[in-house]
Amino acid sequence: MPELGICYGMQLTAYLLGGTVEKAAQREYGRITVTMDDKTSLLSGMSDASSCWLSHTYQVKKCPAGFHPIAHSTNCPVAAMANDDKRIYGVQFHPEVTHSDEGRAVIENFLNICGCVGDWSMETYAQTAIANIREIVGDKGTVLLGLSGGVDSSVAAALIYKAIGDRLTCVYVDHGFMRKGETEQVVNVFTHTFPVRLVASDASKIFYEDLKGVSDPETKRKIIGRDFLKVFKAESEKLGKLDYFAQGTIYPDVIESGQATGAAVIKSHHNVGGLPKELGFTQLIEPLRMLFKDEVRALGETLGLPHDLVWRQPFPGPGLAIRVIGDLTPEKVEIVRESDAVLREEIAKAGLDADIHQYFTVLTGIRSVGVMGDERTYDYTVAIRAVTTDDFMTADWARIPYDVVRTISARIVNEVPHVNRVVLDVTTKPPASIEWE
Repeated sequence: MPELGICYGMQLTAYLLGGTVEKAAQREYGRITVTMDDKTSLLSGMSDASSCWLSHTYQVKKCPAGFHPIAHSTNCPVAAMANDDKRIYGVQFHPEVTHSDEGRAVIENFLNICGCVGDWSMETYAQTAIANIREIVGDKGTVLLGLSGGVDSSVAAALIYKAIGDRLTCVYVDHGFMRKGETEQVVNVFTHTFPVRLVASDASKIFYEDLKGVSDPETKRKIIGRDFLKVFKAESEKLGKLDYFAQGTIYPDVIESGQATGAAVIKSHHNVGGLPKELGFTQLIEPLRMLFKDEVRALGETLGLPHDLVWRQPFPGPGLAIRVIGDLTPEKVEIVRESDAVLREEIAKAGLDADIHQYFTVLTGIRSVGVMGDERTYDYTVAIRAVTTDDFMTADWARIPYDVVRTISARIVNEVPHVNRVVLDVTTKPPASIEWE
């Protein structure tokens, strides 16, 4: 059977087959130029040198017997290896992400080596997923879905609605950390544009009380996840007995929460971890669990959701709570809410909203001296985070034109109280995550 090891997968393949893996003299993160030395099989049709996405500290020092290097970079002598006789290959870079310019060619070449036919489509996936949901739920089963109003839960709702219609009930929990106008928009879309049975619960007081004085990001996430389940349970009990619980978990959530095989915990997601026993449901439905963000959007378009809903800005479950570094207060959250509204407005005005895949502001927790008018200030620093990505597993920082950045900065310091400095985050993922917490 053909095998392709990617990044750590290549290192593991080399180690298990008798090769040598060592810590690199210099780690490689982000876009790196890789030279393709042998373009006869896995690297067929690629340029002599190609920009690839790497994320490694260790690397293959010596190939196993029967293998030979087929690519290298300045700091990585074995950036890819091959054993054509056994059809076993490895690449240190990530061909599966869009930031590797010719990564698709590597995947296509490997699929050709496997003898595969590229006949998969999102339409086919949608039909299969709908059929699976119907099989699980049956003719009379009912489903309760946690609706955040974000892309993932919205697409999950649409998919389940296509499968079982009005036997789906959506509960929207407002934890008080939503973006400006978000709650009103969610209620409007899911009662008019996409009419489902919607229950909206304002639980902001509960969340603020339980998060008072908490500054650790993981603790924040866990408290929000716990309270979300508590409120969800209370709302579900009001609705009477429902059979299944559904949520919009996608594959990056699974990986970052350490649920995928061999994955380390990067950050907790309150919609990951299996069916919470305290909810009392018989089964968990996660129809998007194996999809990446770009695939979720494609599925949303296929299902007929409004374009502006499918392509709205991604928003984490904990909301603005993880965009305030340190402890939370309503005043701090309001700074992020207002500065984020300015950023989104100006990005849209500049016509960049379709090109930048995620952008938001962060209240850094840093205070610094400034001068506004004739007075000394000692106020907060707001960071702008904007990235380009398709799968959200890797991301590059967006090159926003400086005149747009200038306008955003000026508006924030003039219109948002208690902010006297704006900075721009120019870090890729990895080594940084997209969110700051």
